[in-house]
Amino acid sequence: MGLTHLTLSLAGGALLAMAAVAPAFAAAPIKNVVIVHGALADGSGWRKVHDLLKAKGYKVTVVQPPMTSLPDDVAAARRILDLQDGPSVLVGHSYGGMVVTQAGSAENVAGLVYVAAFQPDEGENLLDLAGKTPPATTGIKATADGYLYLDPEVYAADFAGDVPKAEAEFMAASQVFPSKASFEAKISQPAWKTKKSWALIATEDRAIHPDLMRTMAKRAGSTVKEVKGSHALFMSQPAAVAELIETAAKALSK
Repeated sequence: MGLTHLTLSLAGGALLAMAAVAPAFAAAPIKNVVIVHGALADGSGWRKVHDLLKAKGYKVTVVQPPMTSLPDDVAAARRILDLQDGPSVLVGHSYGGMVVTQAGSAENVAGLVYVAAFQPDEGENLLDLAGKTPPATTGIKATADGYLYLDPEVYAADFAGDVPKAEAEFMAASQVFPSKASFEAKISQPAWKTKKSWALIATEDRAIHPDLMRTMAKRAGSTVKEVKGSHALFMSQPAAVAELIETAAKALSK
């Protein structure tokens, strides 16, 4: 056998070996779940979802974005993504949907799950989107230095209507104030245009109008599931949230 034929033979053998390995790698299950919580709450409310997914073998990490600006929050999400071993399903709730839409362009993000969340397109910001439908709540107020919060008097009804009263009251007292600048920042690179996405819509949501969520999900081509529940779906319907995240992880693993 000549040198040329030997080289071609070896190269062919290497390609066959790579072909044999590639399908196994592509089919490797996705086990990382990174969650970005929304404004007016914090990551602790995701404990039940965390526990349900962890029991099924998933590694779940909840990002605690500073809410000082959209770029800062995107950086916080990507910081956590960089620590994952392998691809991740990136999950966003409410304003967290803005964050994952921008942060989701990272190479190790396999797909996106929106839970009662905004799904912006390029050039859109949260305030623009929220203004497309009648306001779901009129309880948003501003501090003197440009941060926003939900009036504790209406917090339970407008954010967590199906959460036990004591929990809803604590959520109102411990809510994370986002900067107004975060809600005004525009998306430049919507990840859902290049990656698969899923959307869970809360039909009783009074923080984001359900019709707005339906419109955004349809535009993004997301796989949609609707559940009767409040904006705090992650607390009142943790099994439904965990189920959709697992559905996405399994679909992306094929």
